[in-house]
Amino acid sequence: MKPRTRPSLARRTVSGLVTLVVVAVVAIANRPMVAVAAEALHTYQINRQSYKERHGHWARLPVPRGFKVNAIHAALLHTGKVLIIAGSGNNKDAFEEKSFRTVLYDPRDDEFTEVHTPTDVFCAGHTFLPDGKLLVAGGTKSYEVLEADVEHAAGVMKIKNESPDGPRAFPKNTRLLSATGEAYRTRAKLTVPAARKVTHGPHATFHAGEAEVWVDAEAKGDRPVVTTPAQYAIEGLTGTDVRNVYGIAEKITREKQEYGGDRTSYEFDPVTERYVRTGDMRDHRWYPTLIGLTGGDVIAVSGLDQFGRILPGRNERYLPAQRRWVAAPELKRYFPTYPGLHLTADGRVFYSGSNSGYGSDTEGRTPGLWNVERNTFQVVPGLRDPHMNETSSSVLLPPAQDQKVMILGGGGVGESEESTARTDIADLDAPSPRYTPGPDLPKPVRYLSTVVLPDDTVLTTGGSSGYRGGPYRGEPRSDLFNSQIYHPRRNAFEKAAESTVGRNYHSEAILLPDGRVITMGGDPLYDKTGKNAGTFEQRIEIYSPPYLFRGERPEITGGPATVDRGSSAFFGTPDAARVATARLLRPSAVTHVTDVDQRSVALGLQRSADGVRVTVPEESGLVPSGWYMLFLVDDKGIPSTARWVRVR
Repeated sequence: MKPRTRPSLARRTVSGLVTLVVVAVVAIANRPMVAVAAEALHTYQINRQSYKERHGHWARLPVPRGFKVNAIHAALLHTGKVLIIAGSGNNKDAFEEKSFRTVLYDPRDDEFTEVHTPTDVFCAGHTFLPDGKLLVAGGTKSYEVLEADVEHAAGVMKIKNESPDGPRAFPKNTRLLSATGEAYRTRAKLTVPAARKVTHGPHATFHAGEAEVWVDAEAKGDRPVVTTPAQYAIEGLTGTDVRNVYGIAEKITREKQEYGGDRTSYEFDPVTERYVRTGDMRDHRWYPTLIGLTGGDVIAVSGLDQFGRILPGRNERYLPAQRRWVAAPELKRYFPTYPGLHLTADGRVFYSGSNSGYGSDTEGRTPGLWNVERNTFQVVPGLRDPHMNETSSSVLLPPAQDQKVMILGGGGVGESEESTARTDIADLDAPSPRYTPGPDLPKPVRYLSTVVLPDDTVLTTGGSSGYRGGPYRGEPRSDLFNSQIYHPRRNAFEKAAESTVGRNYHSEAILLPDGRVITMGGDPLYDKTGKNAGTFEQRIEIYSPPYLFRGERPEITGGPATVDRGSSAFFGTPDAARVATARLLRPSAVTHVTDVDQRSVALGLQRSADGVRVTVPEESGLVPSGWYMLFLVDDKGIPSTARWVRVR
């Protein structure tokens, strides 16, 4: 068919004037129709080819009723499917019913399937292992209880055993008595180890064994409240046990009870599509960050323990070959929960300053480069609005060889309604790295999703100006629908098409192998009126970037499934002459806008008549072992559909 000739400027001007006159007449004759006309005009505008070529296009994904879940975590597997993890989905009733959910979405045919979820992995940590399995560790052992709902005073009791004669086991509901006769019961069974004999030269001493347990007062109200350290007797003990075995609590109060962390750990297998149990973590962790190191091991950082206390810098290491966790006292370092961590080319870990809220409002919030070999920390100064890093995003800008990290948006500590539009960029290759100002975002925002695209740009979408989409500067709701694409080379944002679904707390965005971006989740505190409780957003949208509307895409017709670092490999394509760049994009595993896996690595490129030869960099810190999406991008910035490649 012959292309239609573009109308002349005069004809377009007359047509536009006619349209305005018609709309004006409609507005005068029937005011309610104005909104309908405006919506129809907007729909027409965003569906024009010229608009999509410049701004991209959003579309809703039809989700069958039985597969609508609260998307708390999401990861792209090397099978091309998206793993959507809800666990209990921030729903206490589901937690108490042990109704835990995981769903797999296949973008190739828009099919959904259910995955058995054995425990509550809600607010766990996760990262990809070198073999492509997704390590998922921690989660929820108990839900928070707000102060107004705490009827029975409660607290952490430390049970001491000063006897070396062996451990002591106590069942759930073991009764403890205060000096004034108040009774408290344990929430769980526990075993207290025997006292340890420690010899110092000719002298020997015994160190009491101890274990912690949560206790609740039998009586309601304030009478059993204790605000100072005290000792408690264990009911039913006789003889020397009365003196040797006892409880100690710092306080027992009716204060808010925080979420408690779990310690279960799994490897999710993309091939069998099931959770495979590994050894338990050393500590219970809720809101931890997991990040892989250059040798393939993973470290777990931060989190709340089983009693809702933030871990005091006690981190641990996962050994994939043994499927077990080991203590890592040599890596003691304190971070707030869900810290934004990025593996650098030289094997250090950069802490961007981004985090998701729990912890000290001063300690552990300074950005810097963490040497995990020596446990040293080089502060990276210069970050503006340093008190606005909660629920901010950070991303390793493309290509990864530039070693630049951008931090975007963020809000005040706790339930602050304030947020910032600032972006700052740290050049980690500089002799003395520091943050320098980047371009401001269109509006102040927290919970902003960032997605690295194959054309070396970054999509930013979603978020809200207020806490969990709530009030902001007089407005009851503050979800943002504007999206923008950041161009690192120009250091500038470009407007993208607006989304139609608000995304705030508990939302995700992930690049798909076909170059589109899937967005999910959103957990607003209030409804649109700002007066009633909000409901979790279960609609899914998919964004098609502008490059998908600009012409024919390059095609990859063949090539190896495995490539070694530092080596080259040939991939067939009939479009070799116009291929300008080749990129390896590591798939995302994201929660709470924290994504330690996402990165784009530039490859060396040689063209031939029937294909291209690409070369993978040698540094394991730049290209961690694992599965990647290989994109070939032409001279117009149009990417191919990805081909999965495993880097060893």
